[in-house]
Order: sequence, then C-alpha cells, then structure tokens
Amino acid sequence: MADKPQPKSNATTRRQRKKKMAVDTRRQVEFLYRGQSIKDILALPFEQQLQLMPSRSRRFFGRQLDHDTQVFFEKVKAAGDGEELRTHLRDFPVIPQMVGKLVHIHNGKEFQKIGITTEMIGHKLGEFAQTRKSVKHTGPGVGATRSSKFMPLK
Repeated sequence: MADKPQPKSNATTRRQRKKKMAVDTRRQVEFLYRGQSIKDILALPFEQQLQLMPSRSRRFFGRQLDHDTQVFFEKVKAAGDGEELRTHLRDFPVIPQMVGKLVHIHNGKEFQKIGITTEMIGHKLGEFAQTRKSVKHTGPGVGATRSSKFMPLK
C-alpha cells in the first residue's frame, strides 16, 4: 500500500505562509537622482550636472556669481568629505559636490549644523535652517483679566 501524505494542521500551514511572507533583510536601495547614481553624477562635468538640476539652480549658476557666492563655491569644490563649511548664503542651491559635507547655515541668529544628503540636491540651503521657532503657549501671564484666566477643564 502506498502511504498517504499526512494532512497538515492549520497552525503548520499558517507558520509556513508567514515564513514565506516575512522579509529576511531589507536591501538598501541606492538613491538615484533623475535616474543616475551620485557617483555617476560626480563623474560628469559641472555643466552636464547642471542639466540634471532644476531650472532655478541652472539659472543661479548661469548668471555671473557675485564675490561671496564665488568664494563659497570654490570652498565647496575644494572641501573633502565630512569637512565643515560655514555660510550666510541661504539662497545657494545644494549641488552634488556638497553631498557628505557638513554645512553651518546661518538662520539669522546662529549657525545651524546641517549634514547634506543626496535627497537635498536641487533645494536651497535656507530650506534646511528654519528661521522661526514654533510657538509654545503656556497659561495666562501676569496682568491677565479674570475672564481671560478662565481655562475650561477637560
């Protein structure tokens, strides 16, 4: 007689189904900017890198750069990975050469330390250093009237 296969219990099939659906390890997906990796973009000449960037950034570099902007641009090109740069230029666009560098951006009061990542390419530096703080309201202050001191209980 041929042996019949034993029917599997519901718990066993459920465990096998869960095992198939489980993701063992998540693979790190390489960031692509406009379909190209950052290594490929850095290998291109700067004029071709600009063609991949938004039109506002292309226009920024297409015009004659003033002295401060030119000096900062030269510092960015000369800086190594992890090197820190300080700037007041909030309107400077993030370019591929800045990826991996630390930039201290002035927000009007102090310098905020920002690490540049690949997702920031094409944005302005000022977008990452907020100039305003969120308002934190507390209870009524000194001199408040009786009616304004009323706080409903929840």
